[in-house]
Amino acid sequence: MKISFMEGFQKKLILALLAYGTTRNVNPKRLCDLSGIKYAMLTQPPSKPIGAAEINSLWKNVSYLTNDPLFGLHFGESMQLAALGVVGQIVQTSATVGEALTNACSLTRLVTGIFSMKIIHNEDTFNILIIADESKEKFASTYRHMADYLTVFVVHELNGLLLEKIHPISVKFPYTIANETEYIRIFQCPISPNASEHTIEFPKGVYDQHILSADYELQNYLLQKISVLMKNSEATTLQTRIYNHLLSNTYLHTLSLEDVAANFNLSARTLQRKLKEEGVSYMAIVEDVRKTLAINYIDSRKYTIKDIAHILGYNEQSAFLRAFKRWTGTTPKAYTANN
Repeated sequence: MKISFMEGFQKKLILALLAYGTTRNVNPKRLCDLSGIKYAMLTQPPSKPIGAAEINSLWKNVSYLTNDPLFGLHFGESMQLAALGVVGQIVQTSATVGEALTNACSLTRLVTGIFSMKIIHNEDTFNILIIADESKEKFASTYRHMADYLTVFVVHELNGLLLEKIHPISVKFPYTIANETEYIRIFQCPISPNASEHTIEFPKGVYDQHILSADYELQNYLLQKISVLMKNSEATTLQTRIYNHLLSNTYLHTLSLEDVAANFNLSARTLQRKLKEEGVSYMAIVEDVRKTLAINYIDSRKYTIKDIAHILGYNEQSAFLRAFKRWTGTTPKAYTANN
């Protein structure tokens, strides 16, 4: 049977969705079985495309099994461009934000058949317009979760491309939002539900900013080693799940306690209490992740101490040097010389 060119990119997105569902304690094979998808098809060249009905069922089931009605939103917040393969590489190797967004808009149809995106330029701002086709009524779960996913993914990846926090001016959704507080937490800007168009508005100056692609080498290096660095993925302790989540979503800024708690569908207070019951604190897990990343970045012998300190979220190189000595009993220079 002939396979569409789109199928490979959609499969990458599904695999990323299953991987994220695993961090939320959902068995990927069971999820596929419930959704009418053959799990083996995702781990080898598929014999036929995965239908829109099966994908719609997948979104619906993963939201139910994680008890997270905002699964698409949280999935988009956690996913990295590298998970999209060639599509991600094209976006992240663009020269400017405007070029990256233009490429992303043109490639959207390779990832989803329901949506397209385009850029609208205004006098002092520009908008990313997210457009759904008529199939949104038939595949309601895909539409809602994918719409949330695309919206937050655009903002999330701008932060990654620039290695700094970029907040939209506003985000408008063409549907009702049940938990507006959670949307505001993620986007850090005014949210408008039930709008006539689905748009993300940014300051005009963001468009021409140059992408710091050199720092993406660090992220790519990490992604290549992620399976080795992760702790037992079968473990069900919250601290292990948080450790793996932080490790696989490393950006310049450390994810806040509130961000991580929301990812696991918990309040910050509940997450702290559960971790206390396991005999560990959130900051101790953050330190453990930073130590793991620092040692692996140094072992690669490709990056300066200044760059490593920067991507691990230290404002001053001296603070990173003190932390590294606390973790290992030595300095990065001495560590490199002895290894």
